[in-house]
Amino acid sequence: MKLLGSAAARTRFHLPEELHASVPPEARGLTRDGVRLLISDGRKGVTHARFRDLGDHLRPGDLLVVNTSATLPAAVDATRSDGRGVIVHFSTALDDGRWIAELRPPDNPGGPVPDARVGEVVALPGDVTLSVDEAYPDPATVRGSRLWAVRVSASVRAYLNEHGRPITYGYLHGRWPLTHYQTVFAQDPGSAEMPSAARPFTNDLVLDLIARGIVVAPVTLHTGVSSLEAGEPPLPERFRVPEQTARLVELTKRTGGRVIAVGTTATRALESAATPAGAITPTEGWTDLVLGPDRPAYTVDGLISGLHAPEASHLLLLEAVAGADTVGRAYTAALEKRYLWHEFGDSSLLIR
Repeated sequence: MKLLGSAAARTRFHLPEELHASVPPEARGLTRDGVRLLISDGRKGVTHARFRDLGDHLRPGDLLVVNTSATLPAAVDATRSDGRGVIVHFSTALDDGRWIAELRPPDNPGGPVPDARVGEVVALPGDVTLSVDEAYPDPATVRGSRLWAVRVSASVRAYLNEHGRPITYGYLHGRWPLTHYQTVFAQDPGSAEMPSAARPFTNDLVLDLIARGIVVAPVTLHTGVSSLEAGEPPLPERFRVPEQTARLVELTKRTGGRVIAVGTTATRALESAATPAGAITPTEGWTDLVLGPDRPAYTVDGLISGLHAPEASHLLLLEAVAGADTVGRAYTAALEKRYLWHEFGDSSLLIR
């Protein structure tokens, strides 16, 4: 795994508590595409719009690359062997049949349980058991790891469809059905948390973009849990860049269009298949790519993204695509204009 080391995003800020989006836009009286859109263009500066106006800020011949991963109901309430409650967050399916999971306290205060250990057995609803196999990604850790490789006495995906619910964090008020955590592009179940940059898209908006001459192409990246500590790098994730998308990227570059990734997930997938010259090779497998000062974006010219928490590793990715100045101006403006953060919040379009 590529570690962030001493790298830190230049974009630094304090996020006031009241700017956490605590409910979906629909509960705030908005449509999905009614959230605010902040456009930070390296050449034109910062402007403000609604997401439904996205087409006004793209050009005919631009290529939007979207993530087709669908969100799993990946949280399950369970019981530890000593009777204490625990929430299991299923993160990533491994090739050997095990899963990466996080064990969190029932009140979900912001971190994992501190005393989980190798060999622990957790009782899940429906007479299913979860066995803690080893720490992940460092199997030398015996106790207190944030993530664990676990074995479950049932087919996990089928089990989650019956017993799971969407992963939520402390800034959210209430629980919302899984449909609130799916995007219009969702086809392939596999993400622990919603690839949320695409949430504001609607079918009508996609049709409007196509009518304007903007092309939409798919990739797939199944994202794990986002609750890593500040400064921790993203963990390896499974991805696929199909041949037709690679061809569309090549055509877009050749004809002077821009490649705009919808989200950090689509960006990571594309750049994992990119050469230093900006070409894309059809690829699938696992990626441990971390974009940052030592690895700028090769092919992505801009991206659509929600607003990320202070010190999140995603900020390095944004800067690697759009440039630190462009990102910094965007976040300064978002704070001044009281934009809302997180998966149910407002959106940004960042172009280098």
